[in-house]
Amino acid sequence: MNSRERFHAVTHYGETDRLWHWEFGPYEETVKRWRTEGLPADSDWCYYSGYDRNETVPVNVGLCPAFERETIEEVGDYEIYRDVDGVIKKRLKDVPQPAMPQYLQYPLKGRENWAEFRKRLDPDSPARFPLHWESIKKQYENRDFALAIQGGSLYGWLRNWIGIEGISLAVYDDPAFIEMAATEMTDCILGVLDKALDGMDYDYAWFWEDMAYKTASLISPQHYRKIFLPQYRRITDRLHAAGIDVLMLDSDGNVEELIPCWLDVGINFITPMEVAAGMDVVALRRKFGQDLMIGGGMDKRIIASDKAAIKRMVEEKIPLMREGGYVPGCDHGVPPDVSWENYLYYRELLLNVRL
Repeated sequence: MNSRERFHAVTHYGETDRLWHWEFGPYEETVKRWRTEGLPADSDWCYYSGYDRNETVPVNVGLCPAFERETIEEVGDYEIYRDVDGVIKKRLKDVPQPAMPQYLQYPLKGRENWAEFRKRLDPDSPARFPLHWESIKKQYENRDFALAIQGGSLYGWLRNWIGIEGISLAVYDDPAFIEMAATEMTDCILGVLDKALDGMDYDYAWFWEDMAYKTASLISPQHYRKIFLPQYRRITDRLHAAGIDVLMLDSDGNVEELIPCWLDVGINFITPMEVAAGMDVVALRRKFGQDLMIGGGMDKRIIASDKAAIKRMVEEKIPLMREGGYVPGCDHGVPPDVSWENYLYYRELLLNVRL
């Protein structure tokens, strides 16, 4: 069984020779730590992870062009800069990722500058596709690994551009604008997808939202259903028409109240299921059954603790692994407090699971 066949078996609750292995990788600072603890300087952590090959086609469904990352000012230990979303931020220069910067200013003010902002959402922008796209398509024809197409983001991207406070107020103060923006973002995504889907056979699509915090969603399910789900349905209907039935969404935080919304439009694979936010993958399977596929769910705090705790965590999820529809992995990027020894032990446990 090759990796692509294994992906389809796991995501369709079929028989498989082993788990399909994939998760978010480590942060840069994590790898720096591992270099001091035994990861060879002439090697890469990927060689030890056992991850299955898994690629996303290099097609851009978002801002095109993105904003250029630029330093605006340096003041003492701080840098003020503009990121690729156009957000002006302030950060400590020598503090490693994933440290959070301070958000100073957002590029989207609302209805007043949407017409100018949306110029970056032209689906016909040439740079959305790599120069040799037709050649790349041929290279993917006889692959033995899973291949994804981006489905984009609606709430998450708008939140990035206008800020959490901005979008939270606009949902009440100017919902018509948010609906218009979501519709025009979807028009862009669909315009790109029509070209990207032509002559290609994908294994899954993935979306990004990041729309929850530790206890609940950043927007009520009622508003989400009214404003965003009609647009998501346009996207998922197009993907389903292309034969793609595994639709993966990445959102941090506690997304339990949003899962029924996503299932209603065919988004059926949610990751990374952060344990600290109350996302218990075993309980979620009991609640949603095999309608919901799950990725992640391995507590990063436990991976950073001791081997006995890591072993208990992995073993308690083996029945879920054997049932299928579950790709176990760290519940976010692997943080710098995870030692190289613990990471190797954790990955070895997963690689040796017998189904």
